[in-house]
Amino acid sequence: VQLQASGGGSVQAGGSLRLTCAASGTTLDFNAVAWYRQAPGNERELIGMIVGDGGTNYIDSVKGRFSISRDNANNSVVYLQMNSLQPEDTAVYYCHFLGYWGPGTLVTVSS
Repeated sequence: VQLQASGGGSVQAGGSLRLTCAASGTTLDFNAVAWYRQAPGNERELIGMIVGDGGTNYIDSVKGRFSISRDNANNSVVYLQMNSLQPEDTAVYYCHFLGYWGPGTLVTVSS
């Protein structure tokens, strides 16, 4: 099983990005997929997840701005839509599934 997060980049505050978590060797539709982030000097933190039945939950700081969804056409892909990005969202973002981690993708938000 391999995971790859992609879609990071540099945006100004208020902008949006959509991150993609793509898996090979498995589908992502039968268990929870979580998104984490790690800002410089900080520990990695869980920001949200989507569970097997499609339910989602998020930490308070991203509620209403971030959303996690599955690709209905490809059950090996999960998205993290990030809107109204703020400088404090700057971090490397990772996806996690059944103990597997992929390389992260860097999101930089400038003020």
